[in-house]
Amino acid sequence: MFLLSVILTVPAHALSVINDTEVEKLLHKLITPVAATANIPENRLKIHIVNDDDFNAFVNGGEDIFVYTGLLTRIKNPNALQAVVAHELGHMVGGHVAQMSARMEAEMTRTILIQALGVGLMVAGGNPSLGAGVMAGAGGVAQQSLLSFSRDEERMADELAVDLLVKANINPNGLIQVFEQMQDLIGAAESKINKNKTNHPLTGERIKNTREKISKVKHSGKYKEYPGAEYELVRAKLIGYLYNEKQILNIYPYRDTSNAAIYARTIGNMRGGALDAARMGIETLIKRDSKNPYYYELLGDIEYQLGHYDASVDAYESALKLDKNAPQIQTALALVLSERQKPNDIERGIEMCKTSLLSEKSPLTYWVLAKLYKDGRSYWAMAEFYNMNGDKKKAKKFAKLAQKNLGSDEPEYIKAGDILE
Repeated sequence: MFLLSVILTVPAHALSVINDTEVEKLLHKLITPVAATANIPENRLKIHIVNDDDFNAFVNGGEDIFVYTGLLTRIKNPNALQAVVAHELGHMVGGHVAQMSARMEAEMTRTILIQALGVGLMVAGGNPSLGAGVMAGAGGVAQQSLLSFSRDEERMADELAVDLLVKANINPNGLIQVFEQMQDLIGAAESKINKNKTNHPLTGERIKNTREKISKVKHSGKYKEYPGAEYELVRAKLIGYLYNEKQILNIYPYRDTSNAAIYARTIGNMRGGALDAARMGIETLIKRDSKNPYYYELLGDIEYQLGHYDASVDAYESALKLDKNAPQIQTALALVLSERQKPNDIERGIEMCKTSLLSEKSPLTYWVLAKLYKDGRSYWAMAEFYNMNGDKKKAKKFAKLAQKNLGSDEPEYIKAGDILE
């Protein structure tokens, strides 16, 4: 019921987060202009992709934006995604988190006072049923007050979202598209809901209010268009990795020969073990667009699964020529080098992991680094791996092994000490 307050207490590590260079870079491109209008500097903006099928997004602390895969796979328009983020940033701009916290504290105090009144009536020898009734009703009064307050905040966030979008030169009609899609998803159920028993205004009301707000906005010139085809590829990629074969083909049947459709089916084929079909699919895409680094990344994944290490290395190298700052691809290349083990592969793999870690800390990168090191530094990398995964016991075990096998002046010895501390 009180989702806003609950979400804020959930630590980020409790969520299942996906790391993918292609998805992260597109989201950064789409969200940065909206965040800038909310006075979030680009270098402090952090976007997290949550592996969850909920149609959801939220902002935590003003700089961390969490976008759920359920939202990304369902929303078909980049402007609509920007509108969702603008709404969440509207809560931040409006100071709603602090206001909700203060309101909850006030309602808690009021509930305690009302309950005390009920006890007083009973103790004073008044009507016991009256005292009990007052006590029972105290929680309901607080709940209704908070729900009403939450609905008002949602209305305000919708209005602020329109302002943020227009200021960022983004078409605010994306917000209406989101509400219309929500209405398609839950319209039948919502018609049976008591509007006073929910913490959001009903979707029909939100559509009406947003249209009225947009009609009053003054904007000169055309809104900036964002890459719909690029967004559709990202959406297809997530569907390919997260949906089963039947679901993929339902969304992207074989008669659909678009790049997005082939991308999703290719990933589905790879996941299902149809590697030759997957390779044919990705080769088709590369012929259509030889400048897309993420097509080569997928080719590298497929060749690796086929056991073709040389071809996999070539594909990843092609990807990195087109996108030099791609930590997940760097880690993937390092993994193949760790298994191929031609001359200089180990040294190059270590450098790849180090470069990747400078851009983004990842458990997988530390795990690959542990495979590459042949000395005490391998224990340190495993300690970092377990530390990032929240297994403190194993992290300390490997940190102790690292210090036992390293000189006290080595950087990894000191880093192991940080974990032990």
